[in-house]
Amino acid sequence: MIWTAPEITRTKPPLIADERTMLQSWLDLHRRTLLWKCARLEAEQLKRRCVAPSTLSLLGLVRHLAECERGWFRIATRGEPLYYLYCSEDNPNGDFDDIADADAAADLAALQAEIELADAAVADLPLEHVFTYRATEYSLRWVYVHMIEEYARHNGHADFLRERIDGATGD
Repeated sequence: MIWTAPEITRTKPPLIADERTMLQSWLDLHRRTLLWKCARLEAEQLKRRCVAPSTLSLLGLVRHLAECERGWFRIATRGEPLYYLYCSEDNPNGDFDDIADADAAADLAALQAEIELADAAVADLPLEHVFTYRATEYSLRWVYVHMIEEYARHNGHADFLRERIDGATGD
């Protein structure tokens, strides 16, 4: 039996909520939207590049956003001494570029694990929490807004990639 990315259910953010709940809900929607764009696709479809010379693929987006989750919430905000999953100083675009032999099921599982670990890493921090990363001060609030923007931008890419793969479009 050929592996396919699992089905994903998305829920809409509340219309009225406190700021933390609103930010978390919108981030969760965008996280699940990327996974939804991957649903029911086989590994080779997830690896399919858009148009040369771009190296963009759905699997590359999954890997990139796993790096972003780990990087912003755990490495930068919490100061956890972690390595990146796919990138390094010598290979800064490994998340997008090194997918030929990648294990799509493992990479989707890694994103879901990084999401859970990211949420746990900041669960006890207020939005006003300030940290220094690469000689610049940030707040946790900024990280939430940035991650919503990061997912939203890449979900636009995912729309085009998915439509090119099998014609599927969605909201």
